[in-house]
Amino acid sequence: MTTKDLPTKYDSHSVEEGRYQKWLDAGLFKPSGDKQAKPYSIVLPPPNVTGKLHLGHAWDTALQDMLVRYKRMEGFDTLWVPGMDHAGIATQAKVEARLREQGITRYDLGREKFIQQVWDWKDEYGTTIHKQWAKLGLSMDYDRERFTLDDGLSDAVRKVFVEMYKKGLIYRGEYIINWDPQARTALSDIEVIHQDDEGAFYHVKYPFTDGTTFDGKDYIEIATTRPETMFGDVAVAVHPSDERYKELVGKHITVPLVDREIPIIADEYVDPEFGTGMVKITPAHDPNDFLVGNRHDLERINTMNEDASMNENAGKYNGMDRFDARKAIVKDLQDGDWMLNIEPITHSVGHSERTGVQVEARLSTQWFVKMAPMAKQALDHQETDDKVDFWPPRFEDTYKQWMENVHDWVISRQLWWGHRIPAWYNKQTGETYVGMEEPSDIENWEQDPDVLDTWFSSALWPFSTMGWPDTDSEDFKRYFPTDDLVTGYDIIFFWVSRMMFQSVEFTGRRPFKNVLMHGLMRDNQGRKMSKSLGNGIDPMDVIDQYGVDAMRWFLATGSTPGQDVRYDTTKLDSAWNFINKIWNASRYVIMNLGDMDKPVLPPKEQWNLADKWILNRLNQTVSDVHRLFDKFEFGEVGRALYNFIWNDFCDWYIEMTKQVLNGDDEAAKVATQNMLGYVLDQILRLMHPIMPFVTEELWQDMPHEGDSIMVAAYPETHAEFADEKAEADMSRLIELISAVRNIRAEANAPMSSTVDLLIKTDSAELKQLLEDNQDFVARFVHPSEVKIGADVTAPKLAMSAIISDAEVYIPLEELINIDDEIARLEKEVASLAKEVDRSEKKLGNERFVANAPAAVVEEERGKQADWKQKLAAATARLNDVKASK
Repeated sequence: MTTKDLPTKYDSHSVEEGRYQKWLDAGLFKPSGDKQAKPYSIVLPPPNVTGKLHLGHAWDTALQDMLVRYKRMEGFDTLWVPGMDHAGIATQAKVEARLREQGITRYDLGREKFIQQVWDWKDEYGTTIHKQWAKLGLSMDYDRERFTLDDGLSDAVRKVFVEMYKKGLIYRGEYIINWDPQARTALSDIEVIHQDDEGAFYHVKYPFTDGTTFDGKDYIEIATTRPETMFGDVAVAVHPSDERYKELVGKHITVPLVDREIPIIADEYVDPEFGTGMVKITPAHDPNDFLVGNRHDLERINTMNEDASMNENAGKYNGMDRFDARKAIVKDLQDGDWMLNIEPITHSVGHSERTGVQVEARLSTQWFVKMAPMAKQALDHQETDDKVDFWPPRFEDTYKQWMENVHDWVISRQLWWGHRIPAWYNKQTGETYVGMEEPSDIENWEQDPDVLDTWFSSALWPFSTMGWPDTDSEDFKRYFPTDDLVTGYDIIFFWVSRMMFQSVEFTGRRPFKNVLMHGLMRDNQGRKMSKSLGNGIDPMDVIDQYGVDAMRWFLATGSTPGQDVRYDTTKLDSAWNFINKIWNASRYVIMNLGDMDKPVLPPKEQWNLADKWILNRLNQTVSDVHRLFDKFEFGEVGRALYNFIWNDFCDWYIEMTKQVLNGDDEAAKVATQNMLGYVLDQILRLMHPIMPFVTEELWQDMPHEGDSIMVAAYPETHAEFADEKAEADMSRLIELISAVRNIRAEANAPMSSTVDLLIKTDSAELKQLLEDNQDFVARFVHPSEVKIGADVTAPKLAMSAIISDAEVYIPLEELINIDDEIARLEKEVASLAKEVDRSEKKLGNERFVANAPAAVVEEERGKQADWKQKLAAATARLNDVKASK
């Protein structure tokens, strides 16, 4: 076949242009349909349709694409299911913010028209996300794309709700919940972000109603950070064993500004060591107070409206914003001589993850999931062979700790965008009906207006996307449980744990075999990327500048599993340079392949030392890459590939082939062409999962067999490639060549100039190796004359190097200063002496010798012998040079 001329410089834009569409048109992202192949499946963590994807999404999806492409090339029947999340509160908040800019609220539009506005938003940003997926090169099967509000997933959500309700795992009740007053909806505990706010302890007098005095005062002192909730106070509590206040239990006091009598009660909830040991109880505005109130049958007085303005229970403050009311109440307490002291503090206050406003603890009727039995079942499942494996394993402890301390999950949200709760209330009797279908006499019923928490539907994602609740679905039977989940460690509680307990409950199986937890994307100062800091990076901008392959390489190699990644343009520059290196090496190889149809490995008897060495190094790299990919060590995969491609293939092997390609031995030339082509083909396949675009481009431009590198077989190890002798021999040649190059560099002698090369060695094996490979030595060293043997004598004025089993001399009388050479040798002797000393201490350590594997100890002894030999040779050479002065 004929190959096209490649440009001299890698251009990501021309390489990427149109390629993704070609893959799509060829149907390469779909499962192979080979029923004999082992299935492999991933479901994409569905991005919220709230906006564009950020660099964290790019990282998350790039890792998944690497796994899918790797498994596809390994011959697995791969399925990667894409999809998006309706993201209830987050998306509704975005649309409401847009409406506010127009002076409109959702209530102005009404539920139906507002929901249509949100669907329009979803279509707009869904289109943007699709374009970004394409730019990232994600090989997902779009024919199976799902959305958390589509019909199939809605059926699954409804079935789960109904079944859990029938089992008593879902219930409705009045509880204190986290309330977002801007979105006007309940929040689960993990949707509340705590941050330090400036505040105060307000120390207020609560007078006795019957003239009682305590410590000479006719009042008790109560400290609160939220005086606006005092209208909901129904008691003051002390600890039952607190001797200071035993005589006060049963007494009554008056709530300031309200003139309402409340009792002093005893309850073990109170910490006698904190503050005065007396706390006011406000059951409608504090979760702990709510429990105290239940134990003592206390009234619940809610003082706020849904928007956190004060209600009629707040008296004259009715209708005021909560913070404005606080200021007014504090002033009135001061004016009425109720305020004892205001103590400024900094304290942790809950804020809504979505809207950022301060959360209220609010008494509300909500739907809950009873978590204790769900958590136990999921934790028990982790003790079976069907457990989920966490990578890194430490995150399993995080998961278990949370599940062991989990609270009931509030799943109802006072929103319009989401899965409507399948519960209806009889207009006459108040009876509750929960079912898959609405009541037949619907005119007598009213459906619950609330929707379900977004995470309720996304918790079903691994199996609902596979066709469940139809357990006879082909995808469900073949691809569930899925294989790998890749996601950030920040949503273990939000999503990972919920998928696990829901999957165990409804399928009896784990949702995925492995979960890889990656870290967060941070800026170059280590700060989390956020809009407020203005330090977010758009992955599309990175792609425009560097190309998607460079960005994927950076994302793959930027960290170890579970660790955060710092965005660093210098690493992106390095990634681009690496691709350009691959491009230029490939260009050279392709230009020298002749008219072959595809590279065919020449017979073993035609392999020279360089061929044997590169195949051995290829074999080791392939073995390492398989092992590391299977452990999700993407960074180490990158390092193994980089070292092999840049160092072994480009810097050494390609250079070693030039002598043959420029020579007159046609048979050797053809063998070398095939060897070059074979190794390059294997390199491109190895690199494809990480750099899909450039590898496909280069593979298509070289002689090959097959339609796409995407479905070419991933490299495997070959027993006949293993050659320890070739590895050792080439290492000796490289050591010699590097030593001569270093000498030239130190002497500022140009590499093109010829030099005499004297090699003193007692090793017949080394002598034979160097004589057999004089062509390689000549190519890299340019000697005018080479002498090898035990009888070689060192010239008085020469530069030298010590290599294993030999001393290397280059007579350079006119190029060196003898004092400089003495200084250099003294430095080398000191360095070698340090290595010998380190090795002797290590081998002199009885614990090391006794506990380390025998092979490790033996390897250290070999190193010690080598260092000693080099030290002796360097010392002798130093003495000789000093004597010649």
